[in-house]
Amino acid sequence: QQYTALFHQWLAAKKELEELQQQQSKANAVLDYNTFLFDELDNLGLKENELEELDTELKLLSNAETVKQQLDLVHLTLTGSEQPIVQAIKSLTNKLHGLEQYHGEIAGLAQRLQSTQVELQDIAEELERINESIDYSPARIQLVNDRISMGYKLLKKHSVQTTAELIAIKHDLQQKLNDILNISEAIQQKEKLTNALLKQCETLAVNISSSRKKVITPFAKKVNALLAQVGMPNARFMVELQQLETLRETGCDKIEYLFNANLPTGQAGLPTGQSGLPAGKEDKYSHFEPLRKVASGGELSRLMLCIKSLVAKEVQLPTLIFDEIDTGISGEAARQVGNIMKELSQAHQLIAITHQPQIAARADAHYFVYKAIEKDRIVTAVRLLNNDERITTIAQMLSGEKPTAAAMQNAREMLGN
Repeated sequence: QQYTALFHQWLAAKKELEELQQQQSKANAVLDYNTFLFDELDNLGLKENELEELDTELKLLSNAETVKQQLDLVHLTLTGSEQPIVQAIKSLTNKLHGLEQYHGEIAGLAQRLQSTQVELQDIAEELERINESIDYSPARIQLVNDRISMGYKLLKKHSVQTTAELIAIKHDLQQKLNDILNISEAIQQKEKLTNALLKQCETLAVNISSSRKKVITPFAKKVNALLAQVGMPNARFMVELQQLETLRETGCDKIEYLFNANLPTGQAGLPTGQSGLPAGKEDKYSHFEPLRKVASGGELSRLMLCIKSLVAKEVQLPTLIFDEIDTGISGEAARQVGNIMKELSQAHQLIAITHQPQIAARADAHYFVYKAIEKDRIVTAVRLLNNDERITTIAQMLSGEKPTAAAMQNAREMLGN
């Protein structure tokens, strides 16, 4: 259980490591290109709305002389010409103030005209300030032109239209580059965890394998002894254990049950050697096949009975079902099978389908399975037999459909025993 838990942790960690490595592989495929794109944007170092502002500045710089001339003209007209507008409005305002006593509305108009004069004076000062800030500079024009050109080139390259979109692309590329660094760190941590879990699994697997090797020989001997008991004296069973290169859920071993059902005449009953074979005869009887390929149904049933009767002492198996385990046996062999099953039933629920009275008689309960017609339908049913029905059924198995008195008496004795 400890090994299985660690094994699944190792598998999970290994899978996560492989996924991280795949992500890194995909990221590395475009790492250089993304780095190049990021460096282009980072070197340009665009600020928010910079290209739009530079575009506006370039228009101003390219028309600086015309703009300054026009601003000078407007400023002069407002404040410095022979008849400056500001002074003219001031004079007109003074005249209206002189007429306020003659009409009630003139004072309001004079006030409005005075406000206009103040506003025009302020406009004139703003125009002068703007005019002084404008400086025609070929060097600045070249610098702005170059920066706009680089910016527009990147806009076209990334199929966007604004500085904000370029900055967003830069941040996205930065995140991708950071993710690659994070993946590398995550891979290093995951590799350490995976290797640590693998070492723990390998240690436990070796211990499990060592324990298996210790029990293989006595286990095979016990199975072979039981095989003779259940009517298969010429059969031999052995366990083959091979070391695997990679771990499995069950450890580092590949375990194969091998079987030989027919030893040569005269060899049955010989003492067994290291693999459950006759002593000194391992080479002669080395031709074994995997159990799943060579055992017949009856052989497999009896062999599994022998194996499970041993395993059940160590592993709690809730229910065991044996379907016609008595195929090909009778007499003493059938009685021995019944004995093994009876012993096994002390700690487990056993269900057996059998034609042998020696086996059936060892059961604690008997069920009769039959077919009947109900409402024009054939149904299969099952019912528990009482004691008299059990005796009759066992007697029928002994002597036929109409059991004799001797068969009935024999059946009572078998059930009583």
